[in-house]
Amino acid sequence: MNYTLHQLEIFRKIAELESVTKASEQLFLTQPAVSIQLKNFQAQFKLPLFEVVGRKLYITEFGEEISETAFEILEQVKNIKYKSAIFEGEIAGKLNISIVSTAKYTMPYFLSDFIKANEMVSLTMDVTNKTTVLRSLENNECDFAMVSTIPKKLNISRIELMKNKLYFVANRNFNPSKKKILLKDLNKSLFIFREPGSATRLAMEQYLVKNKIAVQKKMELTSNEAIKQAIIAGLGISIMPIIGIQNELQNGDLQIIEMKNFPLETNWNLIWLKSKNLSLVAKAFKKHLEDHKDQIIEQHFTWFKSIE
Repeated sequence: MNYTLHQLEIFRKIAELESVTKASEQLFLTQPAVSIQLKNFQAQFKLPLFEVVGRKLYITEFGEEISETAFEILEQVKNIKYKSAIFEGEIAGKLNISIVSTAKYTMPYFLSDFIKANEMVSLTMDVTNKTTVLRSLENNECDFAMVSTIPKKLNISRIELMKNKLYFVANRNFNPSKKKILLKDLNKSLFIFREPGSATRLAMEQYLVKNKIAVQKKMELTSNEAIKQAIIAGLGISIMPIIGIQNELQNGDLQIIEMKNFPLETNWNLIWLKSKNLSLVAKAFKKHLEDHKDQIIEQHFTWFKSIE
């Protein structure tokens, strides 16, 4: 056999996606080039790696075994590259971060310069809900987590990054009779909540309870994007982090409802377990944030800081 690492990479991606077309797109190769490499790779085995039924490609049981072995080989090759880079004085290795969904509007900016400056760092960023983020942290499945509320049950260290401002938001057709209104003026509105466990939902619930507001009609959605689209469509109103609705405010699809005691404020925090033995990559990223977080905020979030 005389297969190449390139062929292993291509077959692994095809097996993962069960599609030559999708594999070519993710590998930034032409479909004919991927098909040729797949054909050449298959020619080195007596047993079929895949079969085509109708127009769909299926990986055989033998093909699955080869795919798993290919993955292990490719991981070892990465490790060789990382070790070589480390001995040459470069920062190399894996960085795993788990973030709550709203943090996707901020975390990429804190990562960008670090990743560009360290080409041998491989990043995995899981964007999910708060409950899953904290579970990943507790189970040592990630190096860092980004959240807006500090978990009380975990012994963590943190870097405070920036404020997270929450506002009451409605669509463009919401037309109150006065500029600053009272919560009682919203009694007939449908309130849209995030799912249980969301920090945004918790802040919304605490505010409504504190101000003795009985919600008569409500809806629950599982992401800020879904809530944003529901508000634009006129389904109801909600409390939302302003960080994810800048464009919609600027083009007039959404508007802020001016109300007493708003905005609500929390802070974005990068957290990690105190017991965690941070890798060299994780330590380097932590130092990058400590040294440059203010500069990053000033460069990318000036509009956010100026909103009152």
